[in-house]
Amino acid sequence: MIGAIVSAVVIGAIVGALARLLVPGKQNMSIGLTLIVGIVAALLGTLIAQMLGWADTKGIDWIEHILQLVLAVVGVLIVARMTPGRTGGSGRTMT
Repeated sequence: MIGAIVSAVVIGAIVGALARLLVPGKQNMSIGLTLIVGIVAALLGTLIAQMLGWADTKGIDWIEHILQLVLAVVGVLIVARMTPGRTGGSGRTMT
């Protein structure tokens, strides 16, 4: 149980950081939010890979990790669009 949590945090940090690098432009996301997106993507990717029978191979589960990365990229795109800029506004003006 503890090993799974530590693994999710480590893989989530790596996947979240890679996703931020792959998404073009500047994302106004904190490191903590990036970590959360990565952890959620890692857990969902593992769950989906296990449901489809793509996990638990001998060696590295490349398909599972690619799925986690794709989910993290989607998560970063969604969160970056929802997160306002550092000024506190959404960049839109009311007229």
